[in-house]
Amino acid sequence: MTQLPVQLISVDVGGTIGEADGPGLTMQLTAASPLPADQARAVMRGRLHTQPAITDALAAELADALGIGLADFPRDLPAAPLTLYPYALDALRDLASIAPVVTLSNVTCVDADTDGLRQRLAPWVTDLFPSCTLGYAKPDPRAFLTVAERHGVAPASLIHIGDDWTCDVLGALDAGAVPVWISKDRPIPDTPPTVGRQHVHVAATLADAAALIHTLNTPEGTTS
Repeated sequence: MTQLPVQLISVDVGGTIGEADGPGLTMQLTAASPLPADQARAVMRGRLHTQPAITDALAAELADALGIGLADFPRDLPAAPLTLYPYALDALRDLASIAPVVTLSNVTCVDADTDGLRQRLAPWVTDLFPSCTLGYAKPDPRAFLTVAERHGVAPASLIHIGDDWTCDVLGALDAGAVPVWISKDRPIPDTPPTVGRQHVHVAATLADAAALIHTLNTPEGTTS
């Protein structure tokens, strides 16, 4: 088994560490838009998730792009509370014993409770990178490259864990990072990475991903 040169681990939030209690802004806009859900989410990744604030001009631009009336654009929404999975903190602790752990998530400025999440994930998570403050949203390779650069590591030494095939897996691969897909027992999608790209690791949950990375980070011939 090949040992991975792990120097930094980034972890997605929604769907990987926990689940939002109720629909956030993205989910509400997706439901309101006549566009197919994947198309609506792609619009928001590029125009909404990378913005630190929602101005009137941005709301009007998004409403037009999503095909909804400006009156149907939710404003002044509270952040959707996040419920951590029961195993999340233990898994983060295990990951932190391998390398520094940060979060890398696509999230609107409305739903990014960065200070609250930082407190809940301490001391295992040392930094948080929500897209609305980072300025890039997955699968844009610049999201992963910026996180790696800020921590002074090469992209190939970054492992990213997440449950979205396009955003977390293909985005990490395009940046030269190592992805671990949280499958939740789903089959691998019909659009696997191009032949010749590095291997995609698969784990059912974040807890399984931590165990997998421990194994991958153990030199051959030794035990962890």
